[in-house]
This record gives sequence, C-alpha cells and structure tokens, in this order.
Amino acid sequence: METKRFTKNDNGFICANCGKEVPPLGYTSRNHCPHCLCSLHVDINPGDRASDCGGILDPLRSDPDPKKGFIITHKCRKCGDIRRNKAAADDDRDLLIRLTAGAK
Repeated sequence: METKRFTKNDNGFICANCGKEVPPLGYTSRNHCPHCLCSLHVDINPGDRASDCGGILDPLRSDPDPKKGFIITHKCRKCGDIRRNKAAADDDRDLLIRLTAGAK
C-alpha cells in the first residue's frame, strides 16, 4: 500500500519569524507566512507534521513557474534542509519578486 505524500492541513498560526497572525488559506494547506514567507520545518511530506526539527525555514529564492505561479525555496536555520513550496495567492508579491533573483 502506498503512503499519501500530501496531507491537507490548513490551519492558521502565529508566524514564528515575524509574529503576525496568519489565517487558514481556505483552498489547500497553509505552509508559510504570506508576510515574510518564512515557514516552520514541521513536515517530512507536505502537511504530515511528522518532522521533529521545528526550525524556521527562511525563503532563499522564488522561481516563476508558468503553471504554478512562484515556487519558493526555503532553507532551515536549524538543520539546513532545503524545501520547495508553491506560493499562495495572498503572499507578498513584492517580496516574491525580490527573491526571484535570489537576493533578499
């Protein structure tokens, strides 16, 4: 039997990086803060909340994708893991564009 690689987990939270309140996304799993684009390293597979790391994932860059919009690459402050995630509709577009060149 194959294990699902995506678990819908759309909860609101307080961002561990900037402290802003982040509401549920409503149409898929909320993965990162729309204000600073930081996330938490809490998943092994999207939405499973199975990682014990818990470090803050900083956005390194964003890459435009013709079908998915922007793809954000994050790096964990604690363990160095690299993760990629699709940007959400309410993400800070100016920040996504600034990150497109890989500069912060």
